[in-house]
Amino acid sequence: MSPTITTTTNVPVGSSVPPYTPHAISVSLPTWRDNVGYEEGEKRVVDSMVSGYPRFFIHLSIQKLARIFEQKYGRNGERCMLFATQRVAEHCRSFMQNSSVTSRLMSLLICPEDKANGRIIERDVRIQKDCSSSASANVHIVLFPSDSFPIAKQFWQHTGMGMSSRLAEHCLSMLPEELTQAKPSSSPPITPRFVGKAFNKHYSVKSQSRPTSPPLAESAFAGEETLETDHSVYLEERYGRNLPLAFAASAKRALRRRVAGVLIHDTNHDQQGEPTAGDKNLVVGPSSRGVADVSENDVYLYPTGMAAIWNAHHIASAIRPAAKSVCFGFPYTDTLKILQKWGPGCYFFGEGVDPEIDDFEALLEREHAQNPNTPPIVALFTEFPSNPLLRSANLPRLRTLADKYDFLIVIDETIGNFVNVEVLPYADIVVSSLSKVFSGVANVMGGGLVLNPRRKHYGALKAYMDATFEDLYYNEDALYMERNSRDFQKRIKVIDTNASAACEFLRSRSVAGGSPSATIKEVFYPKFITPENYEHCRIKTPGAEGGFGGLFSLTFVSKAASAAFFDALPCHKGPSLGTNFTLACPFTILAHFAELDWAAQYGVEEGLVRISVGMEETQLLLRWFETALKAAEGVTN
Repeated sequence: MSPTITTTTNVPVGSSVPPYTPHAISVSLPTWRDNVGYEEGEKRVVDSMVSGYPRFFIHLSIQKLARIFEQKYGRNGERCMLFATQRVAEHCRSFMQNSSVTSRLMSLLICPEDKANGRIIERDVRIQKDCSSSASANVHIVLFPSDSFPIAKQFWQHTGMGMSSRLAEHCLSMLPEELTQAKPSSSPPITPRFVGKAFNKHYSVKSQSRPTSPPLAESAFAGEETLETDHSVYLEERYGRNLPLAFAASAKRALRRRVAGVLIHDTNHDQQGEPTAGDKNLVVGPSSRGVADVSENDVYLYPTGMAAIWNAHHIASAIRPAAKSVCFGFPYTDTLKILQKWGPGCYFFGEGVDPEIDDFEALLEREHAQNPNTPPIVALFTEFPSNPLLRSANLPRLRTLADKYDFLIVIDETIGNFVNVEVLPYADIVVSSLSKVFSGVANVMGGGLVLNPRRKHYGALKAYMDATFEDLYYNEDALYMERNSRDFQKRIKVIDTNASAACEFLRSRSVAGGSPSATIKEVFYPKFITPENYEHCRIKTPGAEGGFGGLFSLTFVSKAASAAFFDALPCHKGPSLGTNFTLACPFTILAHFAELDWAAQYGVEEGLVRISVGMEETQLLLRWFETALKAAEGVTN
């Protein structure tokens, strides 16, 4: 079991979280002003960033590799995006074409001998024998006019299928030093992080220029966290606890079994050999996920949780008649964008509460009356519970409607996680971000998709997946994820206990909890928000009883109180969640800065603070929250 965390440190703005982690998936934004500055493209903040959440901030190694290819293959200042497979690159090109952007696709096979040859040799990627080493890597490059970078970045962000930062590092290690050590000829300008929001009918119109990633200036690799290669490798091996690459297939098998819930006994011990849970001959049991016959063969791994969601939408659309989708409840931002930007569009029920099911049922009845031979929608997507309001949908009622009107249900279980809740019986497809509490370490991305073999359309879904599934999960990332996740069930129990204690304390000091003059208005936590729906799915098995998860959100009586609380909270501050350490962010500022008015319509207030509880000592956490609360009360009273 991972050690209990007892301390934290003040991490400078822009530094990686966790500190000194080459592939960290968060970044330190320790004050409210830092977060606003990031969104506004403030030079002080943007120039300091050496890390960020990978779908929003393109890792510096990927940026470096892209600049090399832009300088070698670009025409008239073209920019590029990098992908691991041709199919994904073609999806990117198609997405850009839908926005009237012309792009080019080229593919390279990079080999270790390129370093010795002193140049990139352009080989046919289909002929691996052109390389003398199995360490070769395919890179698929989409080149486009520089002013179209924001469109390409939308694809990168929404789909989560961009190149792995570890793959980029591997590619750089095989290129000649005169290429990898050369200074970039120029620094591209900062580009807006979200583009086109003003043109969506749901979005408020704001004109802030917002950053995606800092420009790749010389200083980007000379900052405080730049590490020598040997030190970087040491940190990866010491804290990432990696395994030999030869065991990648076994690691992926172990991950699929872990997600399927079929492991009778999991283990932390392998003496740097093959992961025990991935042994081909290992005897597994029936799934513990509420559907006994689900197996590892029903689990598919993806490079990110959003990639799993994008592919769930893609396969649902592929096997069912064309129709709109439904997004039920206020979701994490990119889920809604996927449903809006790919396919016929979607209906959005942003509250996600029971009265909206009445409205949804009325919609189904109208559509069915008009076209009785065609399902009224292709699929309903919902989070259980939702991020950031922690609302849980009435899954039994939604399942009844799905069976009646013949549509699929896709449930994102990231926040609840399958240690705490049992949602697979209500779903056709379950998706999850494995980057979060399943990993816990915040040094690797990953996603999972599970098919429910008990559902009507399982045969069609399974046949489509078996015929078309492409393994996009980079082997080295899978190795880190497998090792990180071995103790995830034990870690979740600690986190659940901590979060429950923190929320009980904060609720007692809130307006919603009966203190009319309190600074906190509401504590959004599944125990308090739509509890009857959450309880229906919470695991009640003696000895394995589920908790309420590690995520909660707070709203305050004023924005000044929100900022004071956030600034005084002595934990890590940055994007992401599900980490072994407590991590806080001003969620609405980071996720909906250009659409604050729209988000507020659904209860996602500008001053909302989201907190992902970690494994620190419980009493230490309570002292932290007491300190932050006093600061908030100080600006209120």
